[in-house]
Amino acid sequence: MEGKDLEFAVNGERFKVNSVDPSTTLLDFLRLNTPFKSVKLGCGEGGCGACLVMLSKYDPESDQVKEHSINSCLTLLCSVNGCSITTSEGLGNTKKGFHPIHSRFAGFHASQCGFCTPGMCISLYSALSNSSGGGLTVSEAEKSIAGNLCRCTGYRPIVDACKSFAADVDIEDLGLNSFWKKGDSKEAMLKSLPPYNPKEHLVTTFPEFLKNVHNGLGYRWTTPCSVTELRTIMESANAGDSLKLVVGNTGTGYYKDDEGRFDRYVDISRVPEMLTIKRDENGIEIGASVTISNVIDALKESNFKKMAAHMEKIGNRSIRNSASIGGNLVMAQSRKFPSDIATLLLAADASVHVLNGGKIEKAKLHEFLDSPPMVDSRRVLLKVEIPAWTDDAELLFETYRAAPRSIGNALPYVSAAFFARVSHQMVDECLLAFGSYGGDRSIRATEVERFLTGKSLSYRVLHEAMGLLRGIIAPGKDTSHPEYRKALAVGFLFEFFYPLIDNNGRSNGHVDPTESLLPFLSSSQQVVESDEFHFQPVGEAVVKVGAALQASGEAVFVDDIPTLPDCLHGAFIYSTEPLAKIKSISFSGNLTPTGVFAVLTFKDVPIQGQNIGSKTVFGPGPLFADELTRCAGQRIALVVADTQKHADRAAKLAVVEYDTNNLEEPILTVEDAVKRSSFFDVHPMFYPEPVGDVLEGMQEADRKILLAEFRLGSQYFFYMEPQTALALPDEDNCVKVFSSSQAPEYVHSVIATCLGIPEHNVRVITRRVGGGFGGKAIKSMPVATACALAAHKLHRPVKIYLNRKTDMIMAGGRHPMKVTYNVGFGSDGKVTALELTMLIDAGTEPDVSPILPRNIMGPLRKYDWGALSFDVKVCKTNLPSRTAMRAPGEVQGSYIAEAIIENVASSLQMEADEVRKINLHSYDSLRKFYKHISGEAEDYTLPLLWDKLEISSEFEKRGEMVKEFNMRNVWRKRGISRVPIVHQVMQRPTPGRVSILGDGSVVVEVGGIEIGQGLWTKVKQMVAYGLGLTKCTGSDELIERIRVVQADTLGLIQGGFTAGSTTSENSCEAVRLCCVTLVERLKPTMDQMMEKSGSVTWYMLIQQAYAQSVNLSASALFTPEFSSMEYLNYGVGVSEVEVDIITGKTEILRSDIIYDCGKSLNPAVDLGQVEGAFVQGIGFFMMEEYTTDEKGLVVQQGTWDYKIPTVDTIPKQFYVEIVNTGHHKNRVLSSKASGEPPLLLAASVHCATRSAISEARKQSLSWNCNDGNRDVSGTDFELPVPATMPVVKGLCGLYSVEKYLEGKICGK
Repeated sequence: MEGKDLEFAVNGERFKVNSVDPSTTLLDFLRLNTPFKSVKLGCGEGGCGACLVMLSKYDPESDQVKEHSINSCLTLLCSVNGCSITTSEGLGNTKKGFHPIHSRFAGFHASQCGFCTPGMCISLYSALSNSSGGGLTVSEAEKSIAGNLCRCTGYRPIVDACKSFAADVDIEDLGLNSFWKKGDSKEAMLKSLPPYNPKEHLVTTFPEFLKNVHNGLGYRWTTPCSVTELRTIMESANAGDSLKLVVGNTGTGYYKDDEGRFDRYVDISRVPEMLTIKRDENGIEIGASVTISNVIDALKESNFKKMAAHMEKIGNRSIRNSASIGGNLVMAQSRKFPSDIATLLLAADASVHVLNGGKIEKAKLHEFLDSPPMVDSRRVLLKVEIPAWTDDAELLFETYRAAPRSIGNALPYVSAAFFARVSHQMVDECLLAFGSYGGDRSIRATEVERFLTGKSLSYRVLHEAMGLLRGIIAPGKDTSHPEYRKALAVGFLFEFFYPLIDNNGRSNGHVDPTESLLPFLSSSQQVVESDEFHFQPVGEAVVKVGAALQASGEAVFVDDIPTLPDCLHGAFIYSTEPLAKIKSISFSGNLTPTGVFAVLTFKDVPIQGQNIGSKTVFGPGPLFADELTRCAGQRIALVVADTQKHADRAAKLAVVEYDTNNLEEPILTVEDAVKRSSFFDVHPMFYPEPVGDVLEGMQEADRKILLAEFRLGSQYFFYMEPQTALALPDEDNCVKVFSSSQAPEYVHSVIATCLGIPEHNVRVITRRVGGGFGGKAIKSMPVATACALAAHKLHRPVKIYLNRKTDMIMAGGRHPMKVTYNVGFGSDGKVTALELTMLIDAGTEPDVSPILPRNIMGPLRKYDWGALSFDVKVCKTNLPSRTAMRAPGEVQGSYIAEAIIENVASSLQMEADEVRKINLHSYDSLRKFYKHISGEAEDYTLPLLWDKLEISSEFEKRGEMVKEFNMRNVWRKRGISRVPIVHQVMQRPTPGRVSILGDGSVVVEVGGIEIGQGLWTKVKQMVAYGLGLTKCTGSDELIERIRVVQADTLGLIQGGFTAGSTTSENSCEAVRLCCVTLVERLKPTMDQMMEKSGSVTWYMLIQQAYAQSVNLSASALFTPEFSSMEYLNYGVGVSEVEVDIITGKTEILRSDIIYDCGKSLNPAVDLGQVEGAFVQGIGFFMMEEYTTDEKGLVVQQGTWDYKIPTVDTIPKQFYVEIVNTGHHKNRVLSSKASGEPPLLLAASVHCATRSAISEARKQSLSWNCNDGNRDVSGTDFELPVPATMPVVKGLCGLYSVEKYLEGKICGK
């Protein structure tokens, strides 16, 4: 922007900018030009909520300031001229005091890694500031964060923090927190909350100096103030100029190729004629620049309430606050965007007004959608007109939408809107609109409209109309699940018209209307402690270290470290071929893109170094492909440029020339790997021994299932903070690297090997990690190493911050596998033998894949199989190497066991729960399958948990209620399932150091990394307990004097991996040993002082110890004993689901979990781990598709097509009980792990879904007429993982509504 200065405020501070590239986003500016770092880049698509800020705008006409949340990653900086921006630091911070939102987030344990927390706080603040006079309701509080993603917590504590602000909250419904204790009265609870007063805490200041700021006018950014001005700008533009009309710029979240390609930007968000909403007896007119949020508000006040309700499911609140109705329609018209709004307006028979040259043209919406593309033309959409409806009983309007999430930012598979006038079952007129099904645009099904108009509704007429519709809905060739989308469209038509046939022409537009679903979300949980903990403050629910700091956004992640002026930025060029020679790398048009300094390949590795990017005990992995790329997604080169934006843009423009001549075909499936004998070796140490005699077991069996087969898919980590590193060259050939890594020690070693320098020349620092889940272990190494290589070679600081697409393409994720089995069992369901064959897709490098056989077989042995044998092959393929993801192998092993049990139950027509129960281990069979790892008989708590949960979850009673529900309901079926887990973990050697400073404050270093799992919190508690054994006066307040500091590989060596669920307890034991040493050293001083005064404070003791030169720094390496380093964890989960047969949507009504934590070191932290792991498991089993195309390149590349659970997809009721069992002599203060095992319990959701589908299939059989059966029915089926909506619908029947009507027609 040139010309007048751009002027705005951030957190009350004035900013003036006189020259800026108009494609610069607000997020770019905030992160690079202000000290405010709470605004995070998580996706760059408006899909995660990490970048949210409050935007305040002054309206001179009303003399009011209006404010709402926006996505700073999409908002263009020039569009905030004259506005005030507030970030989470602006609400409150360490200096001026935290905002009640920050304090409550901390106190409700609602922040784990903390990367998403500032955005969550802004979402809640926005909801509070825009709530009506009566304040926020519980429902509004819950929905306030529907557009935000969190991968750590499982959302329940976040929802509790939000609900604590609701005017109608029942405070006793809120979960575990640090504000009140069990048994407190309601009054005491309310008083203990950090006080919140809207008058005091909802003051987003709008500085006076902004009230007179005028629209900035420059050569490349123009802000017209009337349609006349807009027309002049359009007409005066040079013929070859590309113009971009801007309101909220949200379209760039979807169409990313738009960046930087425009000559001029025209901000039409301030044209009054395009901002008006006019209502009269003819209908409603809405200006094209009106935001979707404002459209919703206007429609709510008219006859169009259902349209408004549907629009609230589009995008998320902050997107709707910015996106305009006109922009949405133009994207639909010009770029085939799957617009719900276009569908809704088609059914309402809307018209549009378009500025075309000097004249304004009016057209029906369907004509507008069919006209030539408006983008890049000089036409402008000015307004939308919706005609009025007469309010009478014969008029029906209904909208429908099937999407992976009900309100949390997901495009629909199909949307539909129907308008009809029906009198006494006669259709007088109807408008039937369908969109998002994979066609070019939303359409009216005119053929079906003509067929139905004038006809009396009957089963036969509706059946015929549905047949016509199937022919009209024609998804494009690249559309996913085309048959499913057709079935949805037909199902929606059925839902609309069928009740009219059954209810004499009356309808509410939905079948099965009698069963009301539970409210949006309700939650509760408890922590049961069998006895008091004697190691205070260990065992207490202490608030996570730095939680409020994370909420305000002041917690520093790698990308928040202030950038040095000469810092360069890197982006990877990756292969798009699975196996090919690399002939050359160049840029599009052979022009070096703006800002590029260098392109580094394997040839740039120093002569004394090696082309190494990662290493494990199974071998190294390359940093870059050499002459040959071995998988799509492999790193080929690193582009280094002056900004991250320029580096990313240059990487996009890279042209790689490949040659596939004289090369074998790539191996892209496990079957190909078997044919070509392409396997990684598995050391006997990682290959478990078989149990018992399978041949004998098979002979004993009454029944057998032979050669049953199923597959398990992959899963992406979706840590909120993408892979990132910063490298600083130092004197004497040294390099310092800040890495977001779970394994800094290994990063350190790999960098030294790559650069060919001694390890003492490398220093790797990791303070905190914004989510890891295994993905920041091996996969963080090449990012940090490439950074270090660039810094070493160019003698400049270099930072790499992977964009989400590149991260997803290179991440590898969880191991997919193919499982084949034979199982023998008795007629009572007791299994006698199990034989398994498994093919694991490891990808192109070994990574940690050879440990998978051991990991899979641990949880799989949770049942007494009688005898067990297996053949597990780790396949080497030309796909990105897979790596450890939370519960790697264990989640698959546990699920394989459940799939087999389900199949056995189905073949015997028994309840799966009965088969599970009969095959649970006795302690003797546990010893047979797990040997010494089983521990003592009293450690085997699974039978106790199984029975306890049966009572607390009312399992039997609810099972009967599910049966009754399924008898009563045709189109909704429920299922309930109870699943046990046995999860094996291993302790590892871990270092720690505790140092007491002169003022008595304590600094602690540990090998373990804080990745959100509360490791620092538990360590802090352990040090307070350990040093408290000095018995000084006031030693119970020691915890406030302790700080755990970042991991530094030259400060504390042998840090190892933070993985496998035991790093927290290992780190705690290491610091406990340090404290034992320090207490021993302080004892003589303490004894002397006690003799003199009888009472000694901690400060006095340390002063005296310093005077006596006592060594007050102690380090230790905790090395677990071999005999007890492995142990078993136990838990049980019950889940109840409801499946919508028409759409395939699965709703989790309730989940109950009981988990044995031993004696929890911190119940709040462990509870958060249990819930977060379970919800991540729901993602794996039900939602997350992470697939590759025919070349092995990852298909899903962002938040648009990769759906992790959101607040609207978690259990509606969520009960978690942590059982603090008795003394475990070989454990750290009797505690047990909690990070990974609970993830396995999410299989209960999948199994319950299978049960509901089974009911639907039984019902479908009863509808069969004699004209064949298009849907395969029966109770023998495999439910794939993940069980997405298309999968569930496919198994319930893609033709279920037709079959139902055929049954009615033929009298069934």
